[in-house]
Amino acid sequence: MGMTHAYDLGATRDDVTSISVIHQAIDLGMTLIDTADVYGPFTNEELVGKALAGGWRDRAVLATKVGLLSAGTAGLVRDGSPEHVRTSIDDSLKRLGTDHVDLYQLHRVDTAVPIEETWGAMAEVVAAGKARLIGLSEVSVEEIKRAQAVHPVASVQSEMSLWTRDALDDVLPYCAEQGIAFLPFSPLGRGFLAGRFASFDDLPQDDFRRGLPRFQQDALRANLEIVGQVRAVAERIGSSPARVALAWVLAQGRYVVPIPGTKTPKYLTDNAGSADVILGEAELAELNALPAPEGGRY
Repeated sequence: MGMTHAYDLGATRDDVTSISVIHQAIDLGMTLIDTADVYGPFTNEELVGKALAGGWRDRAVLATKVGLLSAGTAGLVRDGSPEHVRTSIDDSLKRLGTDHVDLYQLHRVDTAVPIEETWGAMAEVVAAGKARLIGLSEVSVEEIKRAQAVHPVASVQSEMSLWTRDALDDVLPYCAEQGIAFLPFSPLGRGFLAGRFASFDDLPQDDFRRGLPRFQQDALRANLEIVGQVRAVAERIGSSPARVALAWVLAQGRYVVPIPGTKTPKYLTDNAGSADVILGEAELAELNALPAPEGGRY
């Protein structure tokens, strides 16, 4: 997402570097490439399509999403109508330069449309060979069950990190029980848990995090204590805060597949190293005991 949308754009967008980072990720074995039509909108899928041209597509597990629309200054609106699903997949495939995606996800449930109707249209996408699997994002257990009654749910994508643990209560256990992959987005707390921000002023002027409660100065100052404790664990085991934060997410189960986003080779390499970090019982206990953050998610 951050390569074309939401984080520090303007003059910093660099498609050449972004494509190189995607290639490097695949070479490192980080093969799940996750995008969405609303990122941009549309520009992120176009970028991913360019990156996966040629033989790269066959090496990637390609995922995109449907169900959110950009309404300009009004923000985002939801559209889970079957008609929107049917037309959007074709538009996404064109931008991505492929005849199918490996995972097609409902970005958000549209409360104005019964999930059974939306999910039925998603199932049609699978039947048509345009997607191998379909998944949900930011849903409750009840919504997962309602979708399952129509067609198998392959994955659930929700925010989870050391400072966002809501999914641990019920969604994550249910996914484990059902054999559903769980894809945590923002597993580094939108970069905060990696220790990249010390104050509100560190955020670029056009960065959407400036509008998030946890990044406001008073909340951010309090939340730095969480980062400090993560850094202490990292220093003790000879690692980095980012790797420790991602290793904690990976430790939540073999079905957990975090999707950290980055647009720089430096951070990509750091993220990849989390797979080699083994957190002992003492480290996990210390991280599990971290306080809740100040401020809501949105």
